[in-house]
Formats: sequence, C-alpha cells, structure tokens
Amino acid sequence: MTERPSALAVDRRGFIRLAGTTAAGWLALGATSDRMRVVASLTALPLDDELTRRSMIDSPTSRLGGLIVGLRQRGWVEGVNFRLELRSTFGAPDRLKTAVQELLALKPDVILTGSTIETAAVLEATKTIPIVFATANDPVGNGFVESLARPGGNVTGFTNSTAEMGGKWLQLIREAVPDLARVGILFNPATTPRGGRFFLDSIEQEAALSGVSVVPAPVSAPTEIDEAVRRFTEPPKAAMIALVDSFLVVNRQAIIAATAKHRVPTIYPFHYFMDAGGLMSYGPTLEVRSADYVDLILRGTKAGDLPVQSPRKYELLINRTVARTLDLTLPFTLLARADEIRE
Repeated sequence: MTERPSALAVDRRGFIRLAGTTAAGWLALGATSDRMRVVASLTALPLDDELTRRSMIDSPTSRLGGLIVGLRQRGWVEGVNFRLELRSTFGAPDRLKTAVQELLALKPDVILTGSTIETAAVLEATKTIPIVFATANDPVGNGFVESLARPGGNVTGFTNSTAEMGGKWLQLIREAVPDLARVGILFNPATTPRGGRFFLDSIEQEAALSGVSVVPAPVSAPTEIDEAVRRFTEPPKAAMIALVDSFLVVNRQAIIAATAKHRVPTIYPFHYFMDAGGLMSYGPTLEVRSADYVDLILRGTKAGDLPVQSPRKYELLINRTVARTLDLTLPFTLLARADEIRE
C-alpha cells in the first residue's frame, strides 16, 4: 500500500539530506555544545506508556527512545550536552495549560509536541521558542504554519494523515466485512482534528457511494468506551473506524479490549493499535524523524525555515488471528495488499 512520494516530498528529502550532511560536517569538526541545552517534550501519553518509556530505547515503538537515539547519533548525549524534560497531560484537557507553563518555565531551546492539541496549546503560549510537532493533521488549516514548504514563525514538524484517509479506512473495513451496513466512528471531539469533521467528510462521501450508514460514536472519558463499542453489536451488521485522536492512542488498550469483547471489527490509524491486538490498521509508518529537526534547531536553524514533512510511506497491517476470532474470512485481494500480516 506504499504511495508514490510527491515532488514536494522528494524536495523535502533532498533538503533533509543536505541538512544532515551539514550536521555531519559539524560533528566531524568536533563541534560541541557550549552549554547544556534543554529539549522539552509535551505528550498526552502516561509517562509509563511503552511509547514514552526511556528504558525502551531499542524499541521501534518508543517515541522517546527513538528521539534519544537519534540525537545521540548526531552528537547530542543526554546528561552531557543536553537535558530532556518530559511533561504529560495524562490525557486530561484540564492538565494541558499547567503542563505547558511547566515547560516554558524551564526556558527550553526547543519543544517537541506529540499531537495537534499539544501543538496548539504551546503555540498559543509562545511565539519565540522553537516548536517541532512530531505528528499533526492539517498544520496549515490549524494556523500552525503559513505553508508546508515555508512554515515561517517558530514551528515546523511532521504531518501524519490527510482528510482523505477517512474514505480509505471505510473502503478497507468494507473489504474485510463485505456485508457491512453501518459503520461507527470512534473519536473524542475534544482531541481529534476539527472535532471529527476533518475525517468525517471523506467517510460520509465514501459511505454515500457504497450505501453504508455512518454513525458517530463520540466518547469523552475512558469509562464511555465500552458502551460506545457495545452499541454496534446489534443488527444491522456494523464495524468501526477509530479516528486519529490522541485520546484513543492513550486509551488503546481499553478500546482493543472492548472491540474484542463485543466482537466489533475495527480499523485503526496507527500500528500502535495493532501492537495492542487490533484487527487492522492503515496509516503512516511514523518513523521517528524528529531528531533531524531538533538537531538542526539546536545548531541554530530557525524552525520556520524547515519545511513541514509528509509521511514517507503508508502501510496496511492485518492480524489474521483476530480476524478468525471475529469469524471474518478476509479476501485474498485484501491480504495481498497488506504490508504485514500478523498471526
């Protein structure tokens, strides 16, 4: 399911290769930091989540580990020439402002944000400290940057999904569940892009063409997840789509448990859900690339001069064991397009 990179993506890669070469040259010259730099990171994930645990530096799923390893490769060693400060909102919107203020009080050299929600909150609080968003949807539409090629201001980073992804998710789950009559859309209006509308438009357009009924299933607390999923056990035949949403990522274990308990086929946007036991996912590979930009900013490059990068690859993952437990017979045409089939 790999998509051909656009010309703009190719240009950006060339820019990064050039920047990487420059950084390598600095390292070859023995450049070192003249003071302890502060790299701050804001996330909604709990600090003991596998995606944020420092101890998992060799794990490809660890965002924090990937950042630390990437910076070390570029000459930045934690505790030697930079200090990493991590703060979490623990998925609670009322903790966001406090977490942002705690980070700003540290006077960081750069702030790495984990999602659109955190980026908006930090950008509202500072227009001078460089910000790198690890993932974001529609950074132009959200007012983060002037354009993808020339962000301007104090923020840049990496996008993860386009609005058209909604229609793709529906196409894929329909292939897995051919007698599908309705699809539930799982999201938290407070933490998903544009309250869900960013993806819902393309889902509804695809549903109109295929005769599927779209049923929003908003949740605002972990305790609401089980009931939201249970609603789709009753006829007519239903499946679910989990939107790009930091709340859903934080609560992915509860979501996977509910969909397994109620036997509701569900497609997810990231491999994180597959790692927790999901049926299928389609989305960007989300390789950790933030170290590239954090390194350049620490060496003096302005965030606004670094182009926003789009995903390099999209991948389809399928868990055939989970499909069997749901009594789904996946068509060969779907399995043949999978980048990875898990048993």
